[in-house]
Amino acid sequence: MTVRPLTVRLTLVAPAMTTALREARFDDAGPVEAGPAGPLTLPAGVRVVSSPSGRCRATAAALGLDLDSVASEPALAGCAMGRWRGRRLDELTAAEPESVAAWLGDPAAAPHGGESLRALRERVADWLDALEPGAVHAFAEPDVIRAAVAHALGAPESVFWRLDVRPLHAVELSGRAGRWNVRLGTPVG
Repeated sequence: MTVRPLTVRLTLVAPAMTTALREARFDDAGPVEAGPAGPLTLPAGVRVVSSPSGRCRATAAALGLDLDSVASEPALAGCAMGRWRGRRLDELTAAEPESVAAWLGDPAAAPHGGESLRALRERVADWLDALEPGAVHAFAEPDVIRAAVAHALGAPESVFWRLDVRPLHAVELSGRAGRWNVRLGTPVG
């Protein structure tokens, strides 16, 4: 008789530091900076997925995972930033202060022509709530992790900007039947 898990055990790992993260630039490509020493060892039976972004996939590889065994999960992609992609927040704030203020203050706003933060949260919530019981290790963009934690806690949309997601740190969610528990800030490696 095989015992099937009843609970989802999800570990969300933020990517390693990149130049884009350091510069607050809307870009998810580029090499990752040095990560932790030693490979990541996962127990048997853990499903591993990653955002399709370059930095999340590079982080998984830097931690010693074979990318052929890491499924690309579109729901874990960072917020689509439209025409702001590749630009730094400080330069956008100087060039388009009203647009940046609208984006920071209104979860439904998408002045960049991409995805709103509300749409991001809904996408992440749909993925999270559809997970089958079992263990999942996911490499995800920081904004995706913020959206997942806010959803898991049933927090208002305004909480999104109050969650700090550090590079190479993990957030663990466990739950079933729409009830989630959250464990924050575990270093990876």
